[in-house]
Amino acid sequence: MKEFHIQQNEAGQRFDKYLKKLLKEANTSFIYKMLRKKNIVLNGKKADGTEKLAMGDEVKLFLSDETFDKFHGAAQSTKQFEAYASIPSKKLEVVYEDNDIIIINKPVGMLSQKAKPEDISANEYIIAYLLQSGELTQEALNTFKPSICNRLDRNTSGLLIAGKTLKGLQEMSEALKERSAQKYYRCIVSGVLNEKTYLKGYLSKDEHTNKVTIYKNKPADMDALPIETEYRPIAVANGFTELEVHLITGRSHQIRAHLASIGHPIIGDTKYGLQKVNEDFQKELHLKSQLLHAYRIRFADGKEVIAPTPKQYDKVWEYIEQKG
Repeated sequence: MKEFHIQQNEAGQRFDKYLKKLLKEANTSFIYKMLRKKNIVLNGKKADGTEKLAMGDEVKLFLSDETFDKFHGAAQSTKQFEAYASIPSKKLEVVYEDNDIIIINKPVGMLSQKAKPEDISANEYIIAYLLQSGELTQEALNTFKPSICNRLDRNTSGLLIAGKTLKGLQEMSEALKERSAQKYYRCIVSGVLNEKTYLKGYLSKDEHTNKVTIYKNKPADMDALPIETEYRPIAVANGFTELEVHLITGRSHQIRAHLASIGHPIIGDTKYGLQKVNEDFQKELHLKSQLLHAYRIRFADGKEVIAPTPKQYDKVWEYIEQKG
């Protein structure tokens, strides 16, 4: 017999959903059969799986050790834990952390989430960090996995938020969805911009090319999502401008494509930028990615978190200032 007590990160979900995580190698029919036969009970009583779990609830599984280990995937869980333990968490630059969330300064080149099974993304680095710091245990990882709340392109640096707890994940995801947490980016663009400007438009994405197109008016013959982008100049030098961009709607490639659509593409952006400009900066400074950085987040309570711009970003701006 195995006995478990529901913890904070497991409360609030349906009982059957919890059991599918606990017995990840078992099929659904087996779980419901065990519930019907009272081989799995909740707080000492028969359950049908639809119950919503509360913190402190008692779960008992009247299964042999062999059966539990088989369906729990003990060997797989241990292997996964060992894989996380081998990830160097020192690669993580933590800029803010509390009991429920962690915010890192993601470097250029790091994936936000896995694209392939063998990838090591920011999500894996964050889980490894929490395991190695003792905030997350192997047992807890079986039924709750910390996860990022926002995404950044691989070659965009800056603030990436993850929920350490279910509460943190839910609250932060909601804040981003409802825009009570406001996201601001820094970028360097071609051309001179002198005034704060608010842009509206529509964005359509081609999944085959992974490229978006911006329209001022909604096209009648295609699906296009409304977008809103606001920017203000930070500095101007020798035909280039550093901007702070308020990302109001968070669509794929929105900032890059929206600025390019008004004739001011981001330096280093090979998808939406100016080839000759990009080639010049690559030749002079070995620049290989767009100079777009998720710089700060302002929360509803007025608190702000800032991630310093990368060294190469600063190096490029210094070079631009000295060009004259």
